[in-house]
Amino acid sequence: MAAPGARGSSLAGLLPAQTSLEYALLDAVTQEEKDSLVYQYLQKVDGWEQDLSVPEFPEGLEWLNTEEPISVYKDLCGKVVILDFFTYCCINCIHLLPDLHALEHTYSDKDGLLIVGVHSAKFPNEKVLDNIKSAVLRYNITHPVVNDADASLWQELEVSCWPTLVILGPRGNMLFSLIGEGHKDKLFLYTSIALKYYKDRGQIRNNKIEIKLYKDSLPPSPLLFPGKVTVDHVSNRLVIADTGHHRILVVLKNGQIQYSIGGPNPGRKDGVFSESTFNSPQGVAIRNNIIYVADTENHLIRKIDLEAEMVSTVAGIGIQGTDKEGGAKGEEQPISSPWDVVFGTSGSEVQRDDILWIAMAGTHQIWALLLDSGRLPKKNELPKGTCLRFAGSGNEENRNNAYPHKAGFAQPSGLSLASEEPWRCLFVADSESSTVRAVSLRDGAVRHLVGGERDPMNLFAYGDVDGVGIDAKLQHPLGVTWDKKRNLLYVADSYNHKIKVVDPKTKNCTTLAGTGDASNVITSSFTESTFNEPGGLCIGENGQLLYVADTNNHQIKVMDLETETISVLPVFRPENAVVDGPFLGEKQKTLPRLPKSAPNIRLPPVAASPGQTLQFKLRLDLPSGTKLTEGVPSCWFLTAEGNEWLLRGQIPSGVIESISSQPAISLQIPGDCLSLEAILSISVFLYYCSTDSNACMMKGIMFSQPLQITSAQPGCIAPVELKYVF
Repeated sequence: MAAPGARGSSLAGLLPAQTSLEYALLDAVTQEEKDSLVYQYLQKVDGWEQDLSVPEFPEGLEWLNTEEPISVYKDLCGKVVILDFFTYCCINCIHLLPDLHALEHTYSDKDGLLIVGVHSAKFPNEKVLDNIKSAVLRYNITHPVVNDADASLWQELEVSCWPTLVILGPRGNMLFSLIGEGHKDKLFLYTSIALKYYKDRGQIRNNKIEIKLYKDSLPPSPLLFPGKVTVDHVSNRLVIADTGHHRILVVLKNGQIQYSIGGPNPGRKDGVFSESTFNSPQGVAIRNNIIYVADTENHLIRKIDLEAEMVSTVAGIGIQGTDKEGGAKGEEQPISSPWDVVFGTSGSEVQRDDILWIAMAGTHQIWALLLDSGRLPKKNELPKGTCLRFAGSGNEENRNNAYPHKAGFAQPSGLSLASEEPWRCLFVADSESSTVRAVSLRDGAVRHLVGGERDPMNLFAYGDVDGVGIDAKLQHPLGVTWDKKRNLLYVADSYNHKIKVVDPKTKNCTTLAGTGDASNVITSSFTESTFNEPGGLCIGENGQLLYVADTNNHQIKVMDLETETISVLPVFRPENAVVDGPFLGEKQKTLPRLPKSAPNIRLPPVAASPGQTLQFKLRLDLPSGTKLTEGVPSCWFLTAEGNEWLLRGQIPSGVIESISSQPAISLQIPGDCLSLEAILSISVFLYYCSTDSNACMMKGIMFSQPLQITSAQPGCIAPVELKYVF
């Protein structure tokens, strides 16, 4: 039900008052002053004649982690509520989750606080409930989450960026909004004072919201979202990052678990195996019974000594770093979301694994940890333990450059080394630009291999296309591995649910396995078997076997490259508990709904006769400093309310791929018109990004074209230009 006496629900209504508060907080010195300023702000906002009220959740949405759908004005009355507008692959959204976890550990629903995740998909693939379920499990989200696939609430509130937090009072009245990550202090300040303010007025209820965690409905499994896998080429053992169980497994060739280190719960503790803990580990590398681990959500690099059965920290301080240069000793150097690791050799003449290369997803760079004193390309001698940036400016870009510090990556997530001539490079799966890149080990130059496009600011040039170089298209690849026997690179094309193979000499990229369906079909054929967001892969058995971490299927798949057959590694404990993982079908796609604030432009009437074709040309201009995010579902679509006959046999929608080359829209008047007057609506839905901050925004507009159907044969009708400047 709607809130009584509510006024417009746009977040813009909070802006003047909250901006004044935040300026005042800059001048506050003591905590008492800050608390007082927020309390006074709440008195002001709470005293408005009409609440700035949030709309009710639309009916029919899918919910996770709750017994039944939640109502703002029934279930959440008497609560301070935080709405977290997120999309599951956004690194900024991932970085925000620890702040929300910490808040939930401080205040519960009995204290009057509830967090609700509002999943507002950025890409069509993220609208699928099963994918959201996987993310809820992977990131240990234990509060209710609603799949707002059509972004209804996002548009009602005119949210503009992922992530955005909206803090509500006990009447569904909006109090604060926080945009982006890095606002933990403000989040705690605003929440704590809001709880105190409304408790002082007796408006907080301690009723419990019935939570039913999705993870509790799943059967136990030895693997849960395995992110990466690597081979010990000496013993032929596998090392698996069992990411969802927060542990590292060392597995024999037959699948029997030899060591299980960490888990089942997240933590950050060094020491003996039985006491050590990790937090969503990803990349693993093994040499001489030593395993290095990218302990992603702890922002650490860990070292596992299999002989001593000890775990230690070799880089990172346990909190997310913002340093984009580095240079300190590893244990003193803050780092951010390391996603993969691989051994390498410094500039010394002796071939030795004395460098650990790191895909630093959180700062969009490639880093190096010196395992012994050595030299990076074009660097002076560096002491053992030094941890520093090697390539990448830190800007989230798809920028190739001969100077490594001027190149740009976008959430690099997979690494593989080709140390031999003529390659001598690191291959990088650069997930958010949907590319594979190469970093020279001679001079650090960064070059393009496949995927993406030439514009370094376009991080949405994705797809599923076999081809050469830039004509090939990938979607959020997370892993790469080099086959030195065949001089080929294998790619985990994660969001296309495929394994692809790239010839770096010709830059030809082709599908090796997978159909593109996110499922778990296992046949003897590469091309008929399926995957579900595979995250990592490695070569073993002297180039015969390709091991794939099939992440959302909770399996390690084994591809025999010689017989071209595929099987599942039967990972088991002594009690023979075999991996198994469920999957669900994809939800039917629907057209987006325009934002409530979208302008509606009424055009002059046009006379047309049956059989005649009208043409509309889009002429839309984006704000200065922004760019259409190509590949995101920016689109146009036609409607004719009450006169649906007008659209029979027409093309009712289409994609807008470029703002510089906008499509023309055609409509042929049907031969059997049921009315002499009709209104055709042309709606446009745009996604675009700020080139400065990479903030993603949605805008929409509707053009209403009155039509007068006449039996006369008018002359040629000039195309109608649909002009608007956002």
